[in-house]
Amino acid sequence: MCFAVNTFAQEEIAIQNKYTAHNKGKFFVMWGGNRESYSKSDVTFRGKDYNFTVDNMQAHDKPKGWHVDYINPANMTIPQTNLRLGYFFSDHYSVTIGVDHMKYVMSQNQIANVTGDINLPADQAGSIYNGNYNNTPVDMSQGGAMEGGGTLNGGTPFLIYEHTDGLNYINTEVSRFDDISKLFTLPNIDKVQINLTEGLGAGVLYPKTNTTLLGKERHDDFHVSGYGVSAKAGINVTFFKHFYIQGELKGGYINMQDIRTTTSNEDKASQDFFFFQRIIAVGGIFRI
Repeated sequence: MCFAVNTFAQEEIAIQNKYTAHNKGKFFVMWGGNRESYSKSDVTFRGKDYNFTVDNMQAHDKPKGWHVDYINPANMTIPQTNLRLGYFFSDHYSVTIGVDHMKYVMSQNQIANVTGDINLPADQAGSIYNGNYNNTPVDMSQGGAMEGGGTLNGGTPFLIYEHTDGLNYINTEVSRFDDISKLFTLPNIDKVQINLTEGLGAGVLYPKTNTTLLGKERHDDFHVSGYGVSAKAGINVTFFKHFYIQGELKGGYINMQDIRTTTSNEDKASQDFFFFQRIIAVGGIFRI
């Protein structure tokens, strides 16, 4: 009986001492890719000689697909990516800081209603769009590339609007992790561990907005433009204590009231919208 009790106690201690049984004090790093969807958005453009709103703008992401750039150090910022560094301050809770590098592209093949006024000097190329707009339908492909080549209106677009370098959501998150390995009859959690994770986040938007607006010169520089909040849920599968793959669904709200559009400090845009991300990432977890 003494032998049996001692054996049982040693097994309990071994289970308690498994590396994956406790997370407090561990650091982790995660790198992956994403796809995004965006709600329609009213975007207002303001400047010295114009003030108008594009109603219900449609936009999409710009996926790279399965590509070596995700692991090529020289091109890792080109695809849509997620980078996150974190620390477990308890067995179940972690705090992280990271960048969601998303891409937001106005759909060029759309007709959107425009409301406002444009009154550019006659010697500017965009003056062809001068006038008063009252919920007026505008073909956003005007001046842009046409199917099969060529341009309209002498190559002067009404609007080309992208956050493709990108829609950078720099944020911090607090997340909860729960080991659900027992639900899958995985007794040795040091070899394979399955975790359920949920979290809330908030941060700032630091996009490099590529905008061709009424023929004006682009700004083309990074700029703090607003803020975002988000929530996520996901599944984490950890292998051999230190390596994991994680899938997440993440949604949130972005509000940008100070978007740089041209080289003039007087030219700004503002918009707010909802986003939905699908993320696949790999990572490592360790103690220092």
